[in-house]
Amino acid sequence: MKKSLLAVAFILPIALSGCVISVDGDGDSSYHSDWEKKEQNNRSYIANLTTNSTIKSIRNRMGTPDFSELHQQQDDEIQVLFYRTQRVKGDSVTTKDECTPLVFKNGLLIGWGEAAYNTL
Repeated sequence: MKKSLLAVAFILPIALSGCVISVDGDGDSSYHSDWEKKEQNNRSYIANLTTNSTIKSIRNRMGTPDFSELHQQQDDEIQVLFYRTQRVKGDSVTTKDECTPLVFKNGLLIGWGEAAYNTL
């Protein structure tokens, strides 16, 4: 009996040593780096935008936006795509204040950022 207890006492810590969870300082796991990379990629791409880019080309490059809106202004269609570019609160929920808006008029980019969005 002593031998089997000794064997379990020796083997159990070795068997459990592979059960490690890596957590950073604010409680996020490896998912943390995924959203950081996404935000960095979005910021980099947005920093190089030029007006009159098509909504299709930007969606092809940046993927599905986190939020989108559609507005009608007289005969013009205004579409706004929101892409996450900064973290405000570490709650695993993306909100519009964590995104940069891209504003399109009739399918062409006319501006981005809060100033462009606030002119609607």
